[in-house]
Amino acid sequence: MAQRRKNVLPGFSLTLGYTLLYLSLIVLIPLTAIFVKSAELSPAEFWRIVSAPRVVASYKVSFGLSLAAAGINSVFGLMLAWSLARYSFPGKKLVDALVDLPFALPTAVAGIALTALYAGNGWLGKFLETPGHSIGFVLAALWRHLGGTEETAAYLSDSCAEALAGFGVKVAYTPLGILVALIFIGLPFVVRTVQPILEDLDMELEEAAASLGARRWQTFRHVLLPILLPALLTGFALAFARAVGEYGSVIFIAGNIPLVSEITPLMIITKLEQYDYAGATAVAAVMLLLSFVLLLLVNILQTWSSRRMRRGY
Repeated sequence: MAQRRKNVLPGFSLTLGYTLLYLSLIVLIPLTAIFVKSAELSPAEFWRIVSAPRVVASYKVSFGLSLAAAGINSVFGLMLAWSLARYSFPGKKLVDALVDLPFALPTAVAGIALTALYAGNGWLGKFLETPGHSIGFVLAALWRHLGGTEETAAYLSDSCAEALAGFGVKVAYTPLGILVALIFIGLPFVVRTVQPILEDLDMELEEAAASLGARRWQTFRHVLLPILLPALLTGFALAFARAVGEYGSVIFIAGNIPLVSEITPLMIITKLEQYDYAGATAVAAVMLLLSFVLLLLVNILQTWSSRRMRRGY
């Protein structure tokens, strides 16, 4: 009779039971409660709530900007992870530590800080919304420093302000502000997912490709990207999952303008404040289903890329 193989961790039945109990209490039961509560509505009432114009607009804002933020983070997160993994530069440890700042920073603090920074009177907002005044001020100060007259300096300032009056960019209290907040809270997920893969990646692969005449872009496209793609998709999925349900860091900078910059979590909170629990759970159920479908598609793509990479090697 073959000898039974011993597991490294004993007590499989106990650990499996604890795992299933933990998942049931933390994940399955709360999610089931959403659908049970929303089932109190008739199909007509359910559709009326989840298809209301403000709710549909909030879907577009939440999911559209979350996908955009995750895509942007995938590109710049890869660049940042590459810099941290492959290069040494002054302040590298500080930059590496700052990447984790959104993890530790309370979301409300992040929202208030971003709003103060990008508001019309903020450090960056005043330059973005009125670039003509900012450039005119710099040119006037430079003209005075060179010994120019006060009248010419004032003329330069006014001319720049008039010429660039229509080129201002308003960030705070717009969908663009939501995008900035979602990029801020999602960037660490991509960096921390891709960085270990880059650090473990053997540089001999790049040297071999270069010795065979491959250019830098060809080396990255055909050698490195297939290896990094599964981790990059994982970081994309994590950043998207975090962004689509974000509330604290978004609510301050969004402006919460109906049909323009309202996010779906805000619609759920609004219905809860009105004691419309069934309506809140109906919106939450739709949001949950849409999130699940999008994450499922990302996971399918990740599995496909992993299998393709294994076949290639």
